[in-house]
Amino acid sequence: MVMVSSTMLALGTPAPDFALPDVVSGDPISLDTFAGKSALVVMFICQHCPFVKHVQDELARLGQDYVPKNVGILAISSNSLQTHPQDGPEQLKEMAETLGFNFPYCFDESQAVAKAYTAACTPDFYVFDGDRKLVYRGQLDGSRPGMDELPVTGADLRAAIDTVLAGGTLSPDQKPSIGCNIKWTPGNEPEYFGA
Repeated sequence: MVMVSSTMLALGTPAPDFALPDVVSGDPISLDTFAGKSALVVMFICQHCPFVKHVQDELARLGQDYVPKNVGILAISSNSLQTHPQDGPEQLKEMAETLGFNFPYCFDESQAVAKAYTAACTPDFYVFDGDRKLVYRGQLDGSRPGMDELPVTGADLRAAIDTVLAGGTLSPDQKPSIGCNIKWTPGNEPEYFGA
């Protein structure tokens, strides 16, 4: 396990498009799937990572709280099946169903989408406004596995979403997410990995 932090993609970056299958429904998911949504949250997660397991119940709560508020939410796993078969589509589907995700969960087998977003870790979070410009990238909150004194609240991500919904402007002072590195297929590592 290599612990890394977000690359902190430049604020204002347009949301990269993608076309990925939802592991639960099999439906194709793209940016157009979220047309008309007031905000879009994209999270890179996986099934096995201890950092994701630490926050997975809060991820489900985010969906319950914000999908009804016209927020698009998308989870993506980009981990290599060569190195981590436990993060395959069947295991992701089981995770989504067990946790009750009410948003698409996609598998990025080629890892091209992770690279387009410069995703580095699981979990890694991005919030785009109604114009699909990046307004937040960073941590869910300050809680980490093994740090029992800090409860998982989703405070940072929730504040970002709430600000977008209220038409406000987010401070550029944002804390990176920290987690396990995305498990790149050998030979497919992006230039920013290990930088």
